[in-house]
Amino acid sequence: MDLRLKGQHVLVTGGSKGIGAACARIFLQEGCSVTIVSRDSQRLEATRDELAAIGPVTAFAADLSQGSERERVAAAHPNTTILVNNAGAIPGGGLLDLTMEKWQEAWNLKVMGYIHLTQLLLGRMKERKAGTIVNIIGAAGRSPRYDYVCGATGNAALMAFTGAVGGKSVDWGVRVFGINPAATRTDRIISLSKTRAKSAFGDESRWEEMLSGLPLDRLIDSAEIANAAAFLASPACGYVSGTVLDVDGGGHYRGK
Repeated sequence: MDLRLKGQHVLVTGGSKGIGAACARIFLQEGCSVTIVSRDSQRLEATRDELAAIGPVTAFAADLSQGSERERVAAAHPNTTILVNNAGAIPGGGLLDLTMEKWQEAWNLKVMGYIHLTQLLLGRMKERKAGTIVNIIGAAGRSPRYDYVCGATGNAALMAFTGAVGGKSVDWGVRVFGINPAATRTDRIISLSKTRAKSAFGDESRWEEMLSGLPLDRLIDSAEIANAAAFLASPACGYVSGTVLDVDGGGHYRGK
């Protein structure tokens, strides 16, 4: 299926690995040019080199937990037509496990990072009367758990943000929507599972036990989230805005 995305310029944050790199790959395959952003410059360059065989991709190193860095990214890419907000690394743990400094550090990257970069690029999209913003959020925002309270609360905030902005942005020809991935096969799911195993059993080596009973007996593949992002960002889904799609294999309805 031709998604009619050829010629678009896509900016993907957290693009050096996992879901971000998968998003970059599918948009390149659909004929877009892509810029991937990450603060890990070494890994970013390696991913760019890998993706260059598919299509035109550039790497832009930046720490999106800093407001000045977000402004630098936006200023360097004023003609972005699709923004994929994906950068985030909120740690696991309960309310009594994480300091307020940890909360602030985590939210500076994911919550404020998404909000600020959206603000910066939405204005330019409004002027052109065209554009799409994809927020990769997370299923914990829909099903909060104490052992991931910082991430769940941040994700819930981003879901509200997506709905509020996406409900208005269509007046300017811009669509804003979100995707809530559940447990996805990335480095991050391992680190979160280790935190949960340490909390539950006092032994992080038992992390795989935290991933039992998954829908379809498996983790989500990053490409499945990327495919959803590309399809929803395409003209084929041109009436989608303000909503957040749960990609969780029905897990929200399966109970504990």
